[in-house]
Amino acid sequence: MKFPLSWLKRYLETTATAEDLAAAMTRLGLEVEGVENPADALKPFVIAKVLTAERHPQADKLQVLSVDTGAGAGLQVVCGAPNARAGLVGVFGPPGAHVPGLDVVLKVAAIRGVESNGMMCSNRELLLGDDHDGIIELPADAPVGAAFAAWAGLDDPVFEVAITPNRQDCMGVYGIARDLAAAGLGALKPLTPPVLAEGGPVAVGVRTDDPEGCPAFYARSVSGVANGPSPQWLQDLLTKAGLRPISALVDVTNYFAIGHGRPLHVYDVAKLKGGLVARRAKAGETLEALNGKTYALDEGMTVIADEAHVHDIGGIMGGMESGVSDTTTDVLIEAAYFDPARIGETGRALGLTSDARSRFERGVDPAFVEPGLNLAAAMVAGLCGGRVSDIARAGAAPIVAKTVRFDPARTLALGGLDVSVAEQKAILERLGFGVSGDVPWDVTVPSWRRDVDGAADLVEEVVRLHGLDKVQSVPLPRVDGVATPTATAAQKLERRCKRLLASRGLDEAITWSFISEAEAAKFGGFHWKLDNPLSAELAVMRTSLLPGLVAAAERNLARGAAGVRFFQYGRRYLPDGERPTLSLLLAGEAQPKGWQTGKARSFDAFDVKAEVIAVLTAAGAPVERLQTVQPASGHYHPGRSAKLVLGKVVLAEFGELHPDVLGDLPGAAAAEIHLDAVPERRGKRARPAFSPPALQPVTRDFAFLVPETVQAEALVRAVKGADKQLIVDARLFDRFAGAGVGDGQVSLAVTVTLQPVEKTLTDAEIEAVGKAVVAAAGKVGAVLRG
Repeated sequence: MKFPLSWLKRYLETTATAEDLAAAMTRLGLEVEGVENPADALKPFVIAKVLTAERHPQADKLQVLSVDTGAGAGLQVVCGAPNARAGLVGVFGPPGAHVPGLDVVLKVAAIRGVESNGMMCSNRELLLGDDHDGIIELPADAPVGAAFAAWAGLDDPVFEVAITPNRQDCMGVYGIARDLAAAGLGALKPLTPPVLAEGGPVAVGVRTDDPEGCPAFYARSVSGVANGPSPQWLQDLLTKAGLRPISALVDVTNYFAIGHGRPLHVYDVAKLKGGLVARRAKAGETLEALNGKTYALDEGMTVIADEAHVHDIGGIMGGMESGVSDTTTDVLIEAAYFDPARIGETGRALGLTSDARSRFERGVDPAFVEPGLNLAAAMVAGLCGGRVSDIARAGAAPIVAKTVRFDPARTLALGGLDVSVAEQKAILERLGFGVSGDVPWDVTVPSWRRDVDGAADLVEEVVRLHGLDKVQSVPLPRVDGVATPTATAAQKLERRCKRLLASRGLDEAITWSFISEAEAAKFGGFHWKLDNPLSAELAVMRTSLLPGLVAAAERNLARGAAGVRFFQYGRRYLPDGERPTLSLLLAGEAQPKGWQTGKARSFDAFDVKAEVIAVLTAAGAPVERLQTVQPASGHYHPGRSAKLVLGKVVLAEFGELHPDVLGDLPGAAAAEIHLDAVPERRGKRARPAFSPPALQPVTRDFAFLVPETVQAEALVRAVKGADKQLIVDARLFDRFAGAGVGDGQVSLAVTVTLQPVEKTLTDAEIEAVGKAVVAAAGKVGAVLRG
């Protein structure tokens, strides 16, 4: 939220500087993101008077001016503004001045052969408005030679403050002024209720048929208004706050939204048919909003409608059709209270944000509905004339008296500050809380502080006003000697796996635990849906970490990365709880093109399987006993993926992703390792000392014909089991299908390593092992190739 110092001083009587106020806001918990003074950028610019204006000898649309800057002799300036003339008083930028609207530094230069010593400036060039039709024209009595920024009142620092979600009371400048006054930075100016004469019944009746979504709907009409530009003071406030002045009627609503955190809406009575009603939208209804976009509404949204159709998405944005214009003569001012949860749901569903939504969604002051309406009606009548009607009320604002039992001793216990009882009482009363009775007190919470629910909240109020910087740094007690390790087995496993993958060239990614329903549907659906999500894109809890990794890979490849290797440790949210999971995603080029390797190679299932085996080995899983089974989950490619199981327990899934889930990725290999399924190591196993065998190993190669449906892993496992004493390793080294191999078959070649223990193997012993290997292979359908 942006606002100038002059706006704050409308509510706060203070002599504090902008720097002091910004520091105080930060101490109070209001995040000041910046303070900028427009006058700083305009320091070189002065008020100047055009003495003469002659036609440029080389250009019809240019003039050569003689300009008095208050320094004596006139300066020669070339100007192309159509309104430049002798006697005009404007704003002059000397050589060396930076023009903020053009982002250029002025210098003495020849323009069409005529020297120019500076520039007469327009509003747009000084970022004072959109007007660029001519140079600025000031009153004839403006002091020539004076600094323009100071004379124009532009020395008005602008604060930019990020309001945290719990401080809805500070979504208006008045709320910030209240906090600063309580902190001793000045005196809060009270709001004086306006005196409104009886003006007769409201021009348009109002009612609420949706008391849950809109419990209070109040209105006053003002007849006989003359809408036009708002006064300069109001335009200046809104402009400095980053808003564009539109008209007096619209500017009044923006003034109350920013100034008091009280959104309002103004309707043109002539454009309404019958009374206004707050109700649920009907299926098929649409609205063209003030931003020019058309929105499809549903039954879960609160709208404001007349007898004909919808005019307003309640608490978020009004419609084009009933908006006010220069010809408006009769208006209806609406002040309502909308349910914060309903506002949030509607805004997210429509993808629509506005100043009104940001305030109603956090919760406006229910006690300020009627006072805010009265102040706005009086302001409209004061600026635009007209007669104010009586107030029309439908429903009632949900003002609930809230009392908290509070013992001042809790401040020391919870906040670490020893604040006197008298000071604590004074702080709470300055903030608007009512304190009654003996200790422990009964503290009445003001209507604008819906975030305060218990004693801990009151401790926070006392501590932040007394000063968080006064909380002493106290070291925690420490036991003598070496600290006992605190990492759990699961934490150690996570750390070990992360370090391994990082050492293998993978990058760790961190993605949201929330995903959209559409993303979840691609990866097996979801089991948990948020009641109040940040957006529709973050509405459900993930059952797989891969959607976030796929999105991250898409972003990186779209920005020029040749390949990505991501891993993420996180949790999947399943019906029976949260499951720790380590997910991998490899996308793009696995190997770039080269003179030795030829074309670039993409990642495949075997690349990611190698990473999975490495992780499971580091995790202590018995990888030699793992079996590869199919199929994997539906988001994997059905022919290029599998599961790694230990008995009946699935430790991991891996493979290439299904084309339907890839999005813009050309292809990707992924894996999900279920760390909670990895069996724990049983005690500490000492690593045996390395003892090389005394006898040389013997290797023999075998080529088998097998049905193409037989897994190579099954064949290798069978071969290794042919003689568990002598065979120490068996490894697949070739796969061939083609000439000489029958249809439906493949040739798999395995190298077998025999390790003699007591004596060198004889040919007969080696032949016997070979026969055993062939026999074992035959059990899985393999035949020795001739």
